[in-house]
Amino acid sequence: MKVVQAFKFALDPNSAAEAALFGHCGAARFAYNHMLARVKAVVDQRSAECSYGLTGDELTPTLNWSAYGLRKDWNQRKDTAAVERDTGLPWWSRYSKEAYSSAMADLAAGLRNWSQSRHRKRTGRVMGFPRFRRRKGDGVGSSVRFTTGTIRLEGRTRVVLPVIGSIKTHESTRKLARRIEAGTARIMAATIKQERARWFVVFTCEVDRSDGGVHANPRHIDKHLARLRRESRRVSRRRGPDRRTGQTGSGRWHRANRVRNRVYHRIANSRRDSLHKLTSGLAGTYGAIAVEDLNVAGLLRNRRMARAIADCGFAMLRHQLEYKTAWRGSVFVVADRWYPSSKTCSGCKAIKATLSLTERIFTCQVCGLVLDRDFNAARNLADQIGILFPEWPGEAKRGRRGDVRPAQRAIADETSTRRPLITAAQGPQRSNALGN
Repeated sequence: MKVVQAFKFALDPNSAAEAALFGHCGAARFAYNHMLARVKAVVDQRSAECSYGLTGDELTPTLNWSAYGLRKDWNQRKDTAAVERDTGLPWWSRYSKEAYSSAMADLAAGLRNWSQSRHRKRTGRVMGFPRFRRRKGDGVGSSVRFTTGTIRLEGRTRVVLPVIGSIKTHESTRKLARRIEAGTARIMAATIKQERARWFVVFTCEVDRSDGGVHANPRHIDKHLARLRRESRRVSRRRGPDRRTGQTGSGRWHRANRVRNRVYHRIANSRRDSLHKLTSGLAGTYGAIAVEDLNVAGLLRNRRMARAIADCGFAMLRHQLEYKTAWRGSVFVVADRWYPSSKTCSGCKAIKATLSLTERIFTCQVCGLVLDRDFNAARNLADQIGILFPEWPGEAKRGRRGDVRPAQRAIADETSTRRPLITAAQGPQRSNALGN
C-alpha cells in the first residue's frame, strides 16, 4: 500500500545557503503580495464599475484565480514588476521558478477557500480574504515548495535543492535515505520553511508501507560485540571463583566482571527500549495484530542464526504486544506453531511440499505468484485474523479453522525465522507486513 508521508529535517545552512533560503522566501512573498494586490485591484474596480451601472462586457475583465491562471499572469508581468530600484533590471531569474509557483498555489488556495466560505460551500470557520504576507517574523510567507528540479539527499547529512544547491542538515537523514535506497520511497516535493528562527526542509514522499513496514533486527549484541569480547578476555585473565574448590574471586576479577556486566546491561536496556518503541507504535496504529508461534528453541540450534535470533527478544516482543493490544482493545492472535505460513501461497492457498531456508523468494507453481518469502507469510497471517474474528472488517478471511488461537498469556518464544514478522490490520484495508 502506497501512502504519502512527510519527513522533516532541521537544517544548518552556511551564510551563502541561508542567504539563498531568505532570497527564495522573499521572492515568493513578493510574487504573492504583487498578485494579491492585482486581484484586489480588479475586484475593487469591478465593484466600483457595478456601482456606476456598468454590466457585462463593460466591466473590467476578471482574473483567473486558479494557480495556473495566476502563474500565467505573473509570467507576463514579472519583467516589469520584479526589477531592481537602482538599475531597473529584472531580478526574478536569480531564484527558482518554484518560488513563484508555490506562491501562486498558496494564493489560489486562499482565494478558493474565501470564495467557497462566502457562498457557504465550505464547512468550518468563516475564511477571510487573503492578507498580505509580512517581511519580518515567522509568518506563512517564510516557506517555498519545490516540486521539480534537483531534489535529492546527498549522503546522510546534506540535501540538494534547485538553485540553492547543497545544504547541511542538523540531523541525519538516514530514516528517509534507507527507504529511498531500498526503493520503497520516492520524493515528490520539498518545502523549506523557517520556524522559531530555524530552517527546516520537509520532504513529501510516496512511501510503500508494505515494504516500509519491515523493521530490521537492530542487532544490539553486534554493536557491542567488540567491547564485550575485550571485557570478557579481561575477566578470563583474572582469578575467578571456583565452586569445586571453594575459591573466591579476586578483587580484580570482581571489578572486571562489573565492567563486563555493564555492557550486558546496556545491551539489554537497548533491546528493551527498541522493543517498547516498536510494540507501542504497532499497538497504537493497528486494530489487529497476528504473530507466529514457532519453535525458536529449535531455530537456536542453527549456529549461524543463533546469535541473531537470541538477540531479537521474541518472548518479550510477544508479551508486550499482548498486554498493549489489551490496553487498547485491539485484536491479538497467535498462529499455530504448525501452520505452514511460509509454504502456503497467499494468492491461491496452494501449499508447497518443501521450502528450504535459503529460498527467500516464494514462487507459486500453481498461480505463478512471486513474492518475498516473509511478505507471503505475513499475508497468510493477515488472512488468519478473520478465522477467529469473522466480524473483523479486514479484507481476507481465508484459512483453515483452528489454525489461529487468541493470545491469553505470554507463552515461550515465537515469530519467524530470519526476519520475525508481525502482521497488522487496520480497518478495512489489508494488513501490512512488519518485522523486527
